[in-house]
Amino acid sequence: MTAASGEHKKAFDTDVLIAGGGLAGATLALALGRALPHLRVTVAEAYPLSAEAPPEHYQPSYDARSTALAWGSRLIYQDLGLWPRLAEHATPIRHIHVSDRGRFGATRLAAGDHGQEALGYVVDNRWLGLSLMAALRNQPGLSWQAPAQVTDVAPQVSGVAVSLREGDASRTMTAQCLVVADGGRSGLRERLGFTVAHSDYDQHALIANVSTANPHEFVAYERFTDAGPMALLPSGGPGRAANTASLVWTLAKAQLDELLACNDEQRCARLQHRFGWRLGRFTRVGACHHYPLVLDTVTEAVRPGVVLVGNAAHTLHPVAGQGFNLALRGLMALVEQFRLADMNQQTLGDMGVLQAYQAVHRADWQRTARFSDSLIRIFGSNAPVMAAGRDMGLMGLDMLPAAKRMFARQAMGLGGRKAAMLTPGGPPEHGS
Repeated sequence: MTAASGEHKKAFDTDVLIAGGGLAGATLALALGRALPHLRVTVAEAYPLSAEAPPEHYQPSYDARSTALAWGSRLIYQDLGLWPRLAEHATPIRHIHVSDRGRFGATRLAAGDHGQEALGYVVDNRWLGLSLMAALRNQPGLSWQAPAQVTDVAPQVSGVAVSLREGDASRTMTAQCLVVADGGRSGLRERLGFTVAHSDYDQHALIANVSTANPHEFVAYERFTDAGPMALLPSGGPGRAANTASLVWTLAKAQLDELLACNDEQRCARLQHRFGWRLGRFTRVGACHHYPLVLDTVTEAVRPGVVLVGNAAHTLHPVAGQGFNLALRGLMALVEQFRLADMNQQTLGDMGVLQAYQAVHRADWQRTARFSDSLIRIFGSNAPVMAAGRDMGLMGLDMLPAAKRMFARQAMGLGGRKAAMLTPGGPPEHGS
């Protein structure tokens, strides 16, 4: 860092202010600390920092919600130095079985066919959060404002002035760039005037952990039914094929209400009827969480000094398991643009810097959204012609290695550009 850039930094209270300290915001803070350790990073989080036991005292909870990390996301966390800790409680997905209920078409993906130990991993959100917080605990240049909320942003000649509310008090901080990473339902993006394109699937996602008579053998199931798609992801840790799985089940509102009114035995029976017997009898359904499914997109997710990331910028249908993985790739693309701007002594919130990020990430988002949305639209139709076409398509994947490889790469999060990571000044890399 030159003397000139040092003087430039003194004009701001912080260099990057991240609104939201959840999984996306914390990952971005960690990545910035690894790639640009001289930057000052401030995280404004609406909830008080947790005083939970450190990761070494972590005990998995049956009802903990989880995230499916694609193989490409494992590589990102590996670059960040976090993967060895995450791997302690990450369940590998070694096979993926895709089927259409009541039809003969199916396809199967295997990690071994791609020379890898897994196609992806299932990690408890709490374990991921604890691991991130442990890695950030002593990161130089990082400060937390919690509980605190960003309420407004005012552009300046260079950078932005961010209004923060901390309890009954308010204050203003200046930053080179504000990164909005507080999810799609916080309301901050709307308060800042970003326009959201909204498409409703007219379905709800039910999330729960389930127990089965047979062990999962590290197989993830994507099951498309006439009532909506469902996914069952292996869980239980890396060392054993346990009898637990993470369920994502899409339902119409009336079906969801009926299911929530059932007792545990009735829920198991309904799930059995819808999924089948590939894992034997369902013996338990844990605590059920649910939310409406929408496809939200902010067409222009950047403006001078402000950028939206993760669910604040776009949401995807959860069954394809692409949402958080897409967000991670976007975060790394943003870090890459920040690093290039820092090398060239540009303000991080310069519109040219943020537009370069948006151009890179938009291509990834469009490709991933098409992949995810097309699965839902194609498998959501009950028309006989569409059903026959699905059968042929699934069978065709098994018979056409090149098409199957392309499908697998997209599922593993390897279909797009890989951002350069962690060696300051390193060249960008591209996925093959």
